[in-house]
Amino acid sequence: MAKNIPNPTQHPRPKPPIGPDRPCFLRQVASPAPGGRSDQGDLNIRIDRNGVWHYQGSPINRKEMVCLFASVLERDTAGVFWLVTPTEMGRVVVDDAPFLAVELYVAGAGSGQAISFRTNVDEIITADSDHPITVLTDPGTGEPSPYVTVRPGIEARLSRAVFYELAALAVEGSGAGRPTLGVWSMGTFFPLDSLDVDR
Repeated sequence: MAKNIPNPTQHPRPKPPIGPDRPCFLRQVASPAPGGRSDQGDLNIRIDRNGVWHYQGSPINRKEMVCLFASVLERDTAGVFWLVTPTEMGRVVVDDAPFLAVELYVAGAGSGQAISFRTNVDEIITADSDHPITVLTDPGTGEPSPYVTVRPGIEARLSRAVFYELAALAVEGSGAGRPTLGVWSMGTFFPLDSLDVDR
């Protein structure tokens, strides 16, 4: 069941302490580069479809390290993902979306309702015009995949459980000039017309 929280808003996650045991490209994360950033190329880091970070083929089990990496993750206009610090930058591979929405919160009702999501790196995102909910449908299988924008170019995919909770909140509305099911959050209606609410 969706949880109620008062006045949900965007909450930046605290950055974990910076230690010496992470890959060297992040050791100067707090220091500006006088000559600009150096490109470290492929960092051999991959984020799988479930939001699990892997380094050299092995999962990164320290959540504080994952949260640190997540705080400096960016995506360029070509769709390439980078870890970017004041001194260095390097490419990472993302199988789908870099984050996973693992919990849903609801405050209010109707068009004044606010829907928020907690990601697997403990960031709270409230759906609004700057953080839209979108649903993509696989043309071959018809399987829907819902996402919420975390920041420009960066999305979190909704887990299956959260997907079902979102479906339960759907009401009739209109999208693209036709009736559809969708949800309200922060005064914006997000169509979920490709969401199979009976699944």
